[in-house]
Amino acid sequence: MRKNTRLIKRLSLALLAGGLLTANVVMADLFPEPAFVTIKLGETIKVFPSKTVWAGGPTMLYNSVTPDGKVLLVTSPKTSQVYAFDTQNGKKLAVVKVGKAPKGIKITPDGRFAYVSNEAEANISVVDLKTFKVIDTIQTEKMPHNVRFSNDGKTGYVTLQGGAGLGVIDTGSRKQTRIIALPGLNGPHNMDLSPDGKTAFVRDTANHVAVVDLGSGKVKKIIQVGNGHAGIDVSPDGKYVFTGAIGDKVVTVIDAKNLKVVKQIDVGTAPHGVRTSRDSKYLYVAVSVSNKVVVIDTATLNIVKEFPTGKFPFWVAVRGNN
Repeated sequence: MRKNTRLIKRLSLALLAGGLLTANVVMADLFPEPAFVTIKLGETIKVFPSKTVWAGGPTMLYNSVTPDGKVLLVTSPKTSQVYAFDTQNGKKLAVVKVGKAPKGIKITPDGRFAYVSNEAEANISVVDLKTFKVIDTIQTEKMPHNVRFSNDGKTGYVTLQGGAGLGVIDTGSRKQTRIIALPGLNGPHNMDLSPDGKTAFVRDTANHVAVVDLGSGKVKKIIQVGNGHAGIDVSPDGKYVFTGAIGDKVVTVIDAKNLKVVKQIDVGTAPHGVRTSRDSKYLYVAVSVSNKVVVIDTATLNIVKEFPTGKFPFWVAVRGNN
C-alpha cells in the first residue's frame, strides 16, 4: 500500500511538473457545461471540453441545446433539415424536414418545442421534441433569421432580416401578433434579451446593435460595432453584451447598463458565434475564417485559451445560456 501511495505521489508530481494536471483543472473551469460548436464546412459538431467531434450533415449552421442538456439540434440550410443529436454520445436521434433555408433555431424554455426560422419561406417551423415532427408553421415577414423567447416562454421574438424589424409571436396561438420597427438597422440578424426580459439587443448585417425597449417598442440607442453580421449574447449575469463581426476581426464588448462600448477584442478573422458560459465567467467565440474557438475571461476581457477546429466554426450552444 505504501509503495502504491508513493508511486501515485511521484506520478502526480510528474504530471504537475509537465502541466497536465493544471491543464485538466483549467479545462474543467473553462467549460462548466459542454460547449457545442457547429463546423459549417467540416459538416461536424465539435464538443468542448472533451474536444470530441460528431459527424453531422451538410452545412451545419445554427444550433440549440435542450434545457436538460440531453439533445442538441442543428440546422442544415442546404438540405432544409434539422438534425437532432444525443449529447451523451453524439448519435443522431432524428433528421427533421422543415422549410427552405432554415437558419436560427431556438428551444422553448420548457424544452417542448423548437422554433426554426425558414429564411427562404418567410415562416417558422415548430418542431415537437417528443416526436421530432413539425406540428405547426408560423407565418412571418420576409427572411426570419432567429428567435429568442421571453423567460416564461409566452412570447417569441424573431429577427426579420428582410427589413421589417422584430416580429413578436404569441407562442400560445402560434401567431405573429405585431412587428417592432428598428430604424437605424440594416437587416436585423440575431438578437438576445436582458435577464429581466425588458430589453432586446439586436445585431444587424452591417455594424450596428439596436437597444430596444420591449415595453414601448422604441429603439433606445444604436451602437456601432464591428463590420458584418454576427451572433450576439447577453451574459447571464446581465453585465455585458458581446457581439462578433464576420467581416472583421473583433468581438465588441458593450456595458449592458450604460450602453457604451467597453472594449473591442481582436480574436482573429471573422468571429461569428458568441456565447457566454452559464456562470458568466467565460466567453466562447467561433472564429470562422481562422478556424478556431477563442475563450475570453469576462473579468479581464483578455483571451485565455484558443482551440483549433475544423473548417468554418459558426455557432456555439451552451446549456444554461442558450
